[in-house]
Amino acid sequence: MISTHQNFFENFIQSCAELEPLLTAVVHPVRATDIEVAAKAAKARLIEPIFIGPKARVDAAAQEAEIDISQWSFIDVEYSHAGAAKGAELAGKGEVGAIMKGGIHTDEVLHAIIVTRALMTERRISHAYLMDIPTYHKPIVITDAAVNIVPDLEVKADILQNAINMWRAIFGCDKVPKAAILAAVETINPKMQATLDAAALCKMMERGQLTDAIVDGPLAFDNAISKEAALAKGITSVVAGDPDILLAPNLESCNIMSKQLTFLGNARAAGIILGAKVPVILTSRADSETTRLMSCALALKVAHARRCGFFK
Repeated sequence: MISTHQNFFENFIQSCAELEPLLTAVVHPVRATDIEVAAKAAKARLIEPIFIGPKARVDAAAQEAEIDISQWSFIDVEYSHAGAAKGAELAGKGEVGAIMKGGIHTDEVLHAIIVTRALMTERRISHAYLMDIPTYHKPIVITDAAVNIVPDLEVKADILQNAINMWRAIFGCDKVPKAAILAAVETINPKMQATLDAAALCKMMERGQLTDAIVDGPLAFDNAISKEAALAKGITSVVAGDPDILLAPNLESCNIMSKQLTFLGNARAAGIILGAKVPVILTSRADSETTRLMSCALALKVAHARRCGFFK
């Protein structure tokens, strides 16, 4: 099946025009690409950047990018971990609505968020991609490819709820997403923890411990994504062949799956970190300009949804 959602990223970015730009702490923007992303997102009225980093290095990056950053606020800090701490501090005080990662390790940003208690919510932090895959019939959320390495059932429940909340922020609260819980097989096997976790997550949704989605699993990737494959296995499911969300068993499988879709399937993937009181924007130097802007647009929509009380 060929995609019918051409230009979804572009249209989604344009749909953010009705919202006020998101005041964003851009942490350790010491590469020209960091300055370029922030400047282009500001021009698109997705964010209003506050640059946080060592002044000499940030100025050098801006000079390399040939961008005048004097129009935006700047906070001079000496080291990357101090920049992450300052960004988290501002977010914890409600002085910024998002954090954008610059030339700094993701772990440093996550550590700063976790130790800033004012930023934490009842859920674990997790990462989610919104992927636009040419051979799939609609955009899909894939999680968690970057934060939780080997999540247990409790963590998977938070990862799933974070992904559901992100989907609702994107597509609205009047629709119910379908979530497929992936494993290597579609049957419950006591020797395969992923299948047990999948079954438990389905029951948790049924009992109201998770909300706002239709969940099925365990489902192998083929029968999660293909109705024909599911029918061949005798699986009757409203999720099979039509999921809006894919929850992978662990970080490695999700990371590999996401990169396969990107580099072999020509998918576009925009990612953010969820679960804290503000979204964290992650971009890659390998991303296209549209994909980078899409990550900023996702953060804007998620922050807006939280402010409006769509989810906690």
